[in-house]
Amino acid sequence: MTSGGPTPPAAGPRPGPLAGRRVIVTRARAQSAELVRLLSEAGARPIELPVIEIADPADQGAALRAALARIGEFDWVVFTSANAVDRSLRDPGHAGRLGQARVAAIGPGTADALAALGIETDLVPGRYVAEALVEAFPPPARPGTGAVLLPCAAGAREVTALGLRAKGWQVEVVEAYRTVRPVLSAGDARSAGEADVVTFTSSSAVTAYLELVGEDAVPPVVACIGPVTARTASKAGLRVDIVARVHTARGLVDALVEWAAGRVAPSDQE
Repeated sequence: MTSGGPTPPAAGPRPGPLAGRRVIVTRARAQSAELVRLLSEAGARPIELPVIEIADPADQGAALRAALARIGEFDWVVFTSANAVDRSLRDPGHAGRLGQARVAAIGPGTADALAALGIETDLVPGRYVAEALVEAFPPPARPGTGAVLLPCAAGAREVTALGLRAKGWQVEVVEAYRTVRPVLSAGDARSAGEADVVTFTSSSAVTAYLELVGEDAVPPVVACIGPVTARTASKAGLRVDIVARVHTARGLVDALVEWAAGRVAPSDQE
């Protein structure tokens, strides 16, 4: 499989606070439209270089389908990404199969994905990280009696599951999707090295970028959507220049605009 190579930036400068800045978008192509649009509106020249792709889980979704068939056993369904929403509820009729279970989303992007399916979200934490979701989550009526379904990516952080179990919940973790590496063309590293900024919207994107493109092709400015992604980048030896206050595509672009204006967006890393 191939990524089709990076999407070349449009010719000519554009007005806006990010005018002329060449910004790499590493998000999976199916998810990059909003970030590309917001960057373009701010005057940037987005370069789409997807370093991850979203794929079916190893069991082709069998465990997830089985869990959804038992939805009446769960008090809550917790979604920690829009991908988990899409993969769990993509089939016709699945949105109505959440039954009486309450629904939690890690942030507004995930809540928006649920809202697009007509699903109301009962809990969205004030900060869009797993730790904040666990902190905001209510305890069960009696420890060990409540059940939570957690559809997530293969190899996802265990913070949510461990934190909810520590609060007394029984948590069933089900693989909803995997992130896989695309095959990049020979010109991808050159295009990356010529950019001004690289944006990372997940830890998996940081790891994949370094594996596929290499540290030598990291642009001078690294921007991350939130503290978890920033910590992954820092641990990989990258200097993180920008961390969005609001961990969304718009929040990331706002942070880039602050940076371009000479006001460094402060990090809220823990």
